[in-house]
Amino acid sequence: MNKNLEKRIELIKEYEGKLPKKIIEEIMEMAETTKIKDLRKLLERAVSEYERARIEPGEAVGIVAAQSIGEPGTQMTMRTFHYAGVAELAVPQGLPRFIEIVDARREPSMPIMEIHLKDEIKKDKQKVIEFAERIEEVLLKDVAKLEEDFAEKRVTVIFDLKALEEHEISLEEAKKKIERQARRKAKEVGDNYLVFEPGFSTLKSVRSFKEKLASTRLAGIPGIRKAAVLEEPDGSGYYLQTEGTNLKEVLLLPEVDPRRVFTNNIKEIENILGIEAARNAILIESKKVLDGQGLKVNPRHLMIVADAMTYDGEVKAIGRQGISGEKASVLARAAFEETVRHLHEAAITGEVDYLKGVTENIIVGQPIPVGTGTVKLIMKLEED
Repeated sequence: MNKNLEKRIELIKEYEGKLPKKIIEEIMEMAETTKIKDLRKLLERAVSEYERARIEPGEAVGIVAAQSIGEPGTQMTMRTFHYAGVAELAVPQGLPRFIEIVDARREPSMPIMEIHLKDEIKKDKQKVIEFAERIEEVLLKDVAKLEEDFAEKRVTVIFDLKALEEHEISLEEAKKKIERQARRKAKEVGDNYLVFEPGFSTLKSVRSFKEKLASTRLAGIPGIRKAAVLEEPDGSGYYLQTEGTNLKEVLLLPEVDPRRVFTNNIKEIENILGIEAARNAILIESKKVLDGQGLKVNPRHLMIVADAMTYDGEVKAIGRQGISGEKASVLARAAFEETVRHLHEAAITGEVDYLKGVTENIIVGQPIPVGTGTVKLIMKLEED
């Protein structure tokens, strides 16, 4: 290492307490690879910009975030559009999708996965197509016709032999899986059909039995109803976009690059990968919605929303079933929704409100703990 580089590194280290570690690392990398005329001037400018970007103590960051997202949110359209390459796959965008995210829905109205494959597979389009066909879920209703006879109270399964061949499913294996699902042997077995007499007395039971058989999975991964092969944006190969998700089983497939699998089902991410991954997913999905509408919102406002939804280790909705309904202050809860119920329950249980938040202090007419209201100072004046 030459002396000039050593001096630059020593100079950068002087600023370690003034700048975040990531910025220091980036400047260090820049100093090692490029010539910088005035390094100290660059560092001073970085400190100045960093200080300017920091939030003042006592700033109402929640209100600022709500306004910054809410104001452009009113401009979002209610339209939906098709994902490129996935036929008839209407994906909610704009306001409907944003509501899904902040409501922490257990499952989005259209669950979708992006599956990126390992280098040795993704460049061969034929292999990618074969992989896509292998993971697509095949149900009995996709390869057979089911007929119900209410007079005889029985159900007949007539196989489409061509469809079975296309999906590479053997007839014998299909028959075995159906009998396992039905939990009984077929009354009659033909070359391309099965007849079941479940012994139910009501017509509704016969219909329910037929629906149960129709949903029997014969091949593929549960939940993956359709898989489309698309080209990587950088042209390095191909990846899959699927209708339906099953993160757990997809991650276990040897062909899949587990670092580049993504689902728009935030609750599923929370269950499989943990709360930090779910927090990142909220951030990514909400930013994607806003970018799709051409709206620019500082990511830090979205980060506050993501943090608020996940800070206690579980993804919670922003509403009466989540964050707003679990506030410590009874007055804050009552001000949001179901006023009488909250006040009634608080009165019965003898709940105490310590007036530490913004809403409750506005209600009682006290200074709110924001900005100068955060300062608690008592001054004793000397008497004359």
